[in-house]
Amino acid sequence: MGSFRQLLLVAFLLIAALLGGTALRAVVILDRLMSQSAAEAVGALELSGAAHTLTARTAAMERAARQSLVLNDAVLQQRYDEESRAARAALERMAANGVADADLGAWRERTAAIGRLLGGPVATALDRERTVAGEFRELDAVNNRITGAVQGLIEERNRELGTQLAASRARLMQQVLAAIAFTMLLAIGLGVWLARPFRRLGRAIVALGENRLHEPVAIRGPADVRAVGQQLEWLRLRLTELDADKARFLRHVSHELKTPLAALREGVALLQEGVTGQLNAGQREVVDILHQNTRSLQAQIEALLRFNAAAFEARQLRRRKTDLLALLRDCVEAQRLQWQGRRLAVQVDGPPVALAVDPDKLGAAVANLLSNAIRFSPEGGTVQLRLATQPERVCIDIEDQGPGVAPQDRERIFEPFYRGGRQPDHALRGTGVGLSIVQEYITAHGGRVGLLSDSPGAHFRIELPHASS
Repeated sequence: MGSFRQLLLVAFLLIAALLGGTALRAVVILDRLMSQSAAEAVGALELSGAAHTLTARTAAMERAARQSLVLNDAVLQQRYDEESRAARAALERMAANGVADADLGAWRERTAAIGRLLGGPVATALDRERTVAGEFRELDAVNNRITGAVQGLIEERNRELGTQLAASRARLMQQVLAAIAFTMLLAIGLGVWLARPFRRLGRAIVALGENRLHEPVAIRGPADVRAVGQQLEWLRLRLTELDADKARFLRHVSHELKTPLAALREGVALLQEGVTGQLNAGQREVVDILHQNTRSLQAQIEALLRFNAAAFEARQLRRRKTDLLALLRDCVEAQRLQWQGRRLAVQVDGPPVALAVDPDKLGAAVANLLSNAIRFSPEGGTVQLRLATQPERVCIDIEDQGPGVAPQDRERIFEPFYRGGRQPDHALRGTGVGLSIVQEYITAHGGRVGLLSDSPGAHFRIELPHASS
């Protein structure tokens, strides 16, 4: 398969050839109709001229015939013969152009009878002249019929030509419309066919942007589009390597930090216990600050390890058919001591729903959101977990009655190690990785998690597609 540019050029050439062929056919049909119209016009002029000539020659024949009979003049007889030949020639032209033979035959019979009357003795010339005059009156009637036949023939041919013109125009219009429709279908088909690889490229770029590095990039299509797909596949492999390098680096750094941190904590503990001697008030305050900071640093390192492990494990789902309502109840039961200790009411509502998920990772995501709801809820408050089904997805809602998320924090709460400004006074400050882990696990299931703004407290919603079942 050629490049996209070559295929696009071929598509334009096909469309141009189709439209050009239609236009050329229209020109040929128009030229043929114009030639036919010109031929019909020439024939009509010739017929009209022949009819006019026949009438004029007949009048000249009458004058010559009657004068030759009265004057017994051979020259006048010769003039009659000349006019008669000219009239017959006009008659032949009309016969050649399609005038009916019946009227032409009547004209020949009358002129033959007149020719016979021109010969005879001088004594009967006047009687024959009167008879010839009557014959010419009959001949005038024949001429009128011939003229009428000529006009009728011209009109009939004009009507036929008009009918042919209308039929040709209708056929040409049909061909043009068919060509336009076919061209549009061809353009749409080629557009869809050529645009498909670009949609695949777009999906591959989105997958890379969403860190779905386990999905190989395989783009079929024109050569240059395949080349871009190969470059994206190289980028995916490179990003996979960098991600693995980052994970190894984080593990190594965390491990290297934990050893001196443990020694530091032990040293601070010895100072607090007075093993090296009693501390005065100032020294004890410094030691307490060191102890607090070592605990905080250890929590950060452990959070970093948890997040790194969660990001890696999110790509290794072990799906099985799971009762989501029972999963929610298990998560609530696992944290019973925490919410009972704060005198909270935790409600689980919804219909039984079975879905193919990784119960451990989905349970960890729900447990994280439930733990946050317990931490931020006021004593005696209520935490609600609701399960609902929609046409294309399953929704899990976790809602509390706490202070909610500050508006300036809403866009960043799923960022790793980001902690919002509203923290509970009665609990330790979090590490900021819980929601990031939730997002990793839910995204790995093909779903999404978001923060809704329809209640004073925090209202999180997990959406899982039915396609995962």
